[in-house]
Amino acid sequence: MKALIIGAGIGGMSAAAALKQQGIECDIFEAVKEIKPVGAALSIWSNGVKCMNHLGMGSIMDELGGPMHNMAYHDGFTGTVMTQFSLAPLVDAVGERPCPVSRADLQSQMIDWWGRDKIQFGKRIEKVEQSETGVMAYFTDGTSAIGDFMIAADGTHSAVRTHVLGYQTERRYADYVNWNGLVEIDENIAPADQWTTFVGDGKRVSIMPIADGRFYFFFDVPLPKGLEQDRSTVIADLTGYFAGWAEPVQKLIAAINPETTNRIEIHDIEPFDTLVKGNIALLGDAAHSTTPDIGQGGCSALEDSVVLGQCFADQFKGKGKTVSGVLAALKQYEEERRFRVKDLVLKARKRCDVTHGKDMQETQAWYDELRHETGENIIAGLRTTIIGGPLA
Repeated sequence: MKALIIGAGIGGMSAAAALKQQGIECDIFEAVKEIKPVGAALSIWSNGVKCMNHLGMGSIMDELGGPMHNMAYHDGFTGTVMTQFSLAPLVDAVGERPCPVSRADLQSQMIDWWGRDKIQFGKRIEKVEQSETGVMAYFTDGTSAIGDFMIAADGTHSAVRTHVLGYQTERRYADYVNWNGLVEIDENIAPADQWTTFVGDGKRVSIMPIADGRFYFFFDVPLPKGLEQDRSTVIADLTGYFAGWAEPVQKLIAAINPETTNRIEIHDIEPFDTLVKGNIALLGDAAHSTTPDIGQGGCSALEDSVVLGQCFADQFKGKGKTVSGVLAALKQYEEERRFRVKDLVLKARKRCDVTHGKDMQETQAWYDELRHETGENIIAGLRTTIIGGPLA
């Protein structure tokens, strides 16, 4: 029994790990010749960490996860604390800590865990063909591969998604631009053990600690799509967008390296119910491309993989590895994931609109709520999202 895994990102590597646990051989194909992750880091919340543990890669999280023990919001202009609280009650409630991590380090270590020499790089998929008993992938370099089924974890620009859905999806611009990168920890900017966020005018500046004494930072600014900007103007652009903001924000802007700072126009894709067509399944961003506003993009890909493995375990139990078992497992995967991932995409979209001032009255009401927040409501929301995962 062989699976073709399209994509060697977080989704593809975790899917391969889940299928390996079920005794399924996996051939992994990655479009690029060298992995260059989009984005400097990401937050793996407790549900994602549980998934990594379940898949046998928990040691990676232990090594890469930053010490994020507290959470705080500050007024962007005055710098005054709006709310500040410990995340210990969340960890106690869900049984695992959150782990902000370097995206590049996470992907690299997941690939090394699998075996870099076992992955075929430079294999960009062009088309697929499937029958009742197998699937064939055709790559732009003229090569092809045959397997019993396919897991398409080829990202938000997935080439396989159109084949599965039968139509071309449109990416929806979320009306804001995100700059992100890494800097050395400086406690004049923010505490080294805290997720610190400055907010105002529908803009946001966030700082999270990751391993090796570094902060992951991101700046969000509501802007029209398609503005021409480049690395040479990053500091000047951010200085302009955040003129008059508090001193820690100015210190952060001065500390960033434009050459390693990413600028991304944020998009998502309208949720859809079809994740599977016969013996081909979509996973990760290919199945549910979301904005990063609730920190569940990587986590949901990890959840997909855990559920995928569980479905194969259910369908193969006492029956052996059969074609009918594959089809049943993939259909079960679709049924168990489609409502969960739709909910996460729409939750992120709603949070995105409030955070980034789509309706400034609503955003101002949120700022006012933060000034009276004890942490209980935020933790309750995080807990609800986390325990909705497969390993609650």
